[in-house]
Amino acid sequence: MSTTRPKFGVDLITFYNPSFWGLPDEAAIQELSDRDPDAIWRKILDSAAAAGITSLEVTFGPANVDSIRRAFGGAKEFKKELDGRGMELKSAFYLEGSWDPAADRGAIADSAAAYARFIKEAGGDVLVASPPMRTTWNAQPPQFNDFDFLKNVADIAHVVGHASLQEGVTTALHTEAHSSFCTARDVDLLMALTDPLFVSLCPDTGHLALSGGEPTHIVSRHRERVVISHWKDATGPAPLRVPIDETIHDTHREYFRRVGAGSIDWFSWGRLMREIGFTELALLELDAVADPVTEITAAREFIERSLAPVFP
Repeated sequence: MSTTRPKFGVDLITFYNPSFWGLPDEAAIQELSDRDPDAIWRKILDSAAAAGITSLEVTFGPANVDSIRRAFGGAKEFKKELDGRGMELKSAFYLEGSWDPAADRGAIADSAAAYARFIKEAGGDVLVASPPMRTTWNAQPPQFNDFDFLKNVADIAHVVGHASLQEGVTTALHTEAHSSFCTARDVDLLMALTDPLFVSLCPDTGHLALSGGEPTHIVSRHRERVVISHWKDATGPAPLRVPIDETIHDTHREYFRRVGAGSIDWFSWGRLMREIGFTELALLELDAVADPVTEITAAREFIERSLAPVFP
């Protein structure tokens, strides 16, 4: 059992609120990234450091892999920048592949390998992938999240996992609310359908809570699969029978809270992480908050102070 003092990480979506940038909307943040990627990265890295963060998870734009290339020149140069700040890249969210059953598996493998190569060169070791979203419950024809559907998801996850592993990077599936991998039953079934040698687990406590699950109970059954986890709180379950479209992720935000400010039992979660020896990193996350430094600092301090008896 590890008793290493944890490092604290953050998923960069935390910094995507327009108010944080003094801009009118998210499109304006992307425009700033296109025009001046250095400005995006300076503010994010300075703010992460101010919140006591040393590990990063890169996600979609504006602070994505493309912006890293434009701001720093490439993965190795990005690693040098992080090294100079006492930081590291831990993981990156993979959005380039397709979960379509008819998708070219060779193209998926090539894409995943290239993305994993970038992660490795930048110092990271985890590729986080989110299985496809559900369709709205009353869609016609209905899409059932059944064995056949998830078997295809598992097959593509194996392609991604095999390709990333060749580059020294582990693929972990993320538990996204309203996706095909969000309820306790979804997690159990897709974990059963995937080979643990190639596919690992990235539980997101907030998304599991939104989906009506108790994160500790769900993850305890798959403890050997955890290679990274997203720590965020939630007010409680969100309705599952809602329209699932391009606005669903914005809808999630009203339910999310920083660690310690919602309904999740963090003491049981901390004990579980300690039991499985997963105490090296707590990756904090909130979706696009106006004051990320304050929120992430409060989450970190809650873990350090309140969870000290159960989480080293």
